Amino acid sequence: MKQKKYIAGLYFRLSQEDERQGESASIDNQRTMLRKYAEEHGFEIHEEYIDDGISGTTFQRPGVQRLLDDAKTGVINTIIVKDLSRFGRNYIEVGNKINSFMKDNIRFISVCEKIDSYKDKKSVDDIIFPLKNIMNEMYCKDVSDKLIKTFEVMKKEGKYIGGIPPFGYIRDENNKHKLIVDEASASVVRRIFDLCESGIGNVLITKELNEKNVLTPSEYNCKILKITSSSSKVAKQWTASTVGKILDNRVYCGDLVQNKTRGISYKVHKRLKNDEEDYIIIENAHEPIIEKERFFNIQKIRKDRKFNWNRRIENISIFDGIVLSH
Repeated sequence: MKQKKYIAGLYFRLSQEDERQGESASIDNQRTMLRKYAEEHGFEIHEEYIDDGISGTTFQRPGVQRLLDDAKTGVINTIIVKDLSRFGRNYIEVGNKINSFMKDNIRFISVCEKIDSYKDKKSVDDIIFPLKNIMNEMYCKDVSDKLIKTFEVMKKEGKYIGGIPPFGYIRDENNKHKLIVDEASASVVRRIFDLCESGIGNVLITKELNEKNVLTPSEYNCKILKITSSSSKVAKQWTASTVGKILDNRVYCGDLVQNKTRGISYKVHKRLKNDEEDYIIIENAHEPIIEKERFFNIQKIRKDRKFNWNRRIENISIFDGIVLSH
């Protein structure tokens, strides 16, 4: 059987940065190494292709373009380089080129890395598979970056992009990015603000909620709205912290305050708090449960800490008519 004749193109490249490495990276050094390799392995050398003083981050190089053209037209069927960095420093594009060579039956050899696409396909896989992982990772990052930009635009347009709506609201069936008032739970929110405004503190409000067996926000979502979240447990008791978060939340005066947190990266799901100056606040984005001026007056009351913490709630049926009990 007639043995295939391998006609090789030897490719050399030297950038200005590479010149600092001295003789080991020089064109002459590459030439000596590749010619010796070609002779020892029986390759016919068709031509040398040289890019001197050109960065490997792009394939728009005269020498490499001639090399690729000759390979494509069948003038050569083998490409020999000293190492992958000589061929190119954009390793994703290098991987694509090597894949293309293998499909077109063009033999690719990198002497220093002992890569030979004909004799040892595993040597190529050892390079290509990590490159594919890099490509997949870059794709994920690209998607993540695009989503972040899209969400930022939506936030600035006053669209709600959070998960489960705040207690007292549900999503509009005709527009999932718009909040509408849920009257049953909103009545609880109103009474919490009423009591706070009258000087009753979070602890006593919490106590009354629990004594009256009023469903917590997570219980209400689960039992009434049939909304569940895999990331949070269903709390069966109200806490002063939950009451405080409701009283803090500007959503109840019709404003959307978003972008309070940021992701560390597309690979790390932990989130960090943003500075208040980075919040995206859209006023009057939806129907308020608490009138705005009243909401901010209540904030002043809370800030001044003029609560009568020991005041009893006597003869007050706070949640009469609210069907939210267990």
